[in-house]
Amino acid sequence: MGSLFRSEEMALCQLFLQSEAAYACVSELGELGLVQFRDLNPDVNAFQRKFVNEVRRCDEMERKLRYLEKEIKKDGIPMLDTGESPEAPQPREMIDLEATFEKLENELREVNQNAEALKRNFLELTELKHILRKTQVFFDEQEGGLNHTTESMTRALITDEVRTAGASMGPVQLGFMEKSIEREDYLPCFVAGVISREKLPAFERMLWRACRGNVFLRQAMIESPLEDPTNGDQVYKSVFIIFFQGDQLKTRVKKICEGFRATLYPCPEAPADRREMAMGVMTRIEDLNTVLGQTQDHRHRVLVAAAKNLKNWFVKVRKIKAIYHTLNLFNLDVTQKCLIAECWVPLLDIETIQLALRRGTERSGSSVPPILNRMQTFENPPTYNRTNKFTKAFQALIDAYGVASYREMNPAPYTIITFPFLFAVMFGDLGHGAIMALFGLWMIRKEKGLAAQKTDNEIWNIFFGGRYIIFLMGVFSMYTGLIYNDIFSKSLNIFGSHWHLSYNKSTVWNNNYLQLSPATSDYEGTPYPFGMDPIWQIASSNKIVFQNAYKMKISIIFGVLHMIFGVIMSWHNHTYFRNRLSLLYEFIPQLLFLVVLFFYLVLLMFIKWNRYAATNEFPMTEACAPSILITFIDMVLFKNSKAPGKDCNIYMFAGQSFFQTIFVLIALACIPVMLLGKPIKIMQARKLANVQPITGASDAEVGGMSNGGGSHGGGGEHHDEEEMSEIFIHQGIHTIEYVLGSVSHTASYLRLWALSLAHAQLAEVLWSMVLSLGLNKEGWLGGIFLTVVFAFWAVLTVGILVLMEGLSAFLHTLRLHWVEFQSKFYMGHGYAFQPFSFDTIIENGGAVTETE
Repeated sequence: MGSLFRSEEMALCQLFLQSEAAYACVSELGELGLVQFRDLNPDVNAFQRKFVNEVRRCDEMERKLRYLEKEIKKDGIPMLDTGESPEAPQPREMIDLEATFEKLENELREVNQNAEALKRNFLELTELKHILRKTQVFFDEQEGGLNHTTESMTRALITDEVRTAGASMGPVQLGFMEKSIEREDYLPCFVAGVISREKLPAFERMLWRACRGNVFLRQAMIESPLEDPTNGDQVYKSVFIIFFQGDQLKTRVKKICEGFRATLYPCPEAPADRREMAMGVMTRIEDLNTVLGQTQDHRHRVLVAAAKNLKNWFVKVRKIKAIYHTLNLFNLDVTQKCLIAECWVPLLDIETIQLALRRGTERSGSSVPPILNRMQTFENPPTYNRTNKFTKAFQALIDAYGVASYREMNPAPYTIITFPFLFAVMFGDLGHGAIMALFGLWMIRKEKGLAAQKTDNEIWNIFFGGRYIIFLMGVFSMYTGLIYNDIFSKSLNIFGSHWHLSYNKSTVWNNNYLQLSPATSDYEGTPYPFGMDPIWQIASSNKIVFQNAYKMKISIIFGVLHMIFGVIMSWHNHTYFRNRLSLLYEFIPQLLFLVVLFFYLVLLMFIKWNRYAATNEFPMTEACAPSILITFIDMVLFKNSKAPGKDCNIYMFAGQSFFQTIFVLIALACIPVMLLGKPIKIMQARKLANVQPITGASDAEVGGMSNGGGSHGGGGEHHDEEEMSEIFIHQGIHTIEYVLGSVSHTASYLRLWALSLAHAQLAEVLWSMVLSLGLNKEGWLGGIFLTVVFAFWAVLTVGILVLMEGLSAFLHTLRLHWVEFQSKFYMGHGYAFQPFSFDTIIENGGAVTETE
């Protein structure tokens, strides 16, 4: 079989590269992405490897590029991304790149520092401007009451008695004291500054308590926010002015201002001086605005120039780093002139890899060609399944359960069909399937543009990665919706119903429940051409009964066929790995057990559908049809079934009782064969090997009896070093799991019926309890009401029936594949092939995966 159904054949190779050509050769292999290198220095510390200095230089360049990227994103400058991947630069170009990044970083940091200093100066001047403007208002208010309150207020600040007397004088007036006052130590002083508006209440309380009420505070809000030069945040501040007397209070006030991070500014006492300072401040602000604009323009030009090349620079640096990281996995020979590597490569791509090595040698100008030797090994190779953008998502579903063992059958190609089909059995609705299919088709049509818009939204990345799965699930759901004749809980009457009313008009109008008999002229005698007859949509009494019986039976049919197919897949594994014991004592009894019990159950369903009908003559009428469930239970218990009615036949065909007894005996006989057959044969093979050499048997047969055979071990089972007691226990667990699992897994497929029923009922509830309310209204008000109701119904349909029910059906389908299907043949004990690929490294943001 091709690699679509099994993983690629892998080879362990030894690679010899000349030191001068190693960089170029590894670069070519990175572009190719088909080689997984092994670490030949596992015990060597990462800081002691040969190319650790080059890796550090790359880390430093990445740091500088991240700094540039942060500054570019801060300014909202678009970064040019052509989608092209430049080649890895030569080692000598690293110096040029380092010099370029160093120059850009230094220039940008210098510009940022200058801009921050200018902004800080601008902030100080702006605050000073507001202080001069606001304090002028304060002083103007004080001048009106200055002359007649000076002496009384000065004494009020000295003694408690005068303070008490002054408290009844009315509003307090403070200002500049005239020089005729006797004690100059108590001349009122003031400080002015700016403080954050959030801190102002606490600041005021602290001043009052610390100064014992001997200060007078006036404040006014600055209406427009001010920009913090450190982080660019907008901060709301207030201007304040504090009046006090004495040096002691002055010291205390300044300490409180310092503690609250308030900024103090000089404020002249004379009005003329304040006006002169205000004019000088405005002039300096205008000059600063001009300089700041020029600085921002220069910074913008630098960032725009860097944004054009930033993506390519990132790619180049990450490629260089990945190459040197990979070279650190190599060994140096004794002469220090040759690098030795070991790598896993796909067998079919060895020639392609050799051509890439030859190109790398030519690029480096080396005259010594690289040598690629295939090595013999008994290690399990990595599992490599080739995928494309269509099969990648399905392969990811399989790998999420477990990576396939080497050369084991790959379920992904079959899952491409079975997964969306089983999903559609649960989700069958033409309307809901169309919504899902259109969404998947939109992502497929726009995949190039959507893939270029790289986002960290995990939910969107999951949807986009599974766009082909979503599209197929929608298309298959549309198909099953046509089979169920269900579109938003309604039916399509495409071909015309094959049932007709034989009642007169008055009978129909006066009776809520009428029955149509298929044995009369009510039924044409031929089924609806495709899917269910639309008349079942209006059947109120037995619609659910009929659909339940139909969907329950097809769930069992699909489930049994799915499990049998899984067991047949195990036959391909056993024959490929020449595992004769598993083929004889596992595959054959497992298949027989499943066929004689559960496939026979499926045959009974088809026999019942074929032999019994309402139009048949007695005793093959519908009333005499035996219950399949009761028949199956009686078969397993060796009991005789009871006739469903008087004079009805117990069995569906002649000799049914005899065949059922034989089938149950065969199933019971398969259990000890599965339980003891393989362990006993292994025990006999070991005794024979210890007594004398095996003659007359091929190596493949001996290997199949002892350890499962197969190259590299692969999907075979190894028993050479396992004790017999463990082998018996292991086989017993597998046998019990299979026998009991066959019953539980068959019942597990009934979830197809259960979820399909729940989905259909939810759709019908939404239609009858939501949308039908709007459809029953008439007039222009009814149109408005219908629009609102339809919007509400559409939101519920997409949110609940498509998203939530779709997710539920998806998870149940995933479980059916992982547990019921893959458990029949899939081991999943392998490890993934992780080639050295530039595309993967760049997609992961430069992270280099460790390989062993």
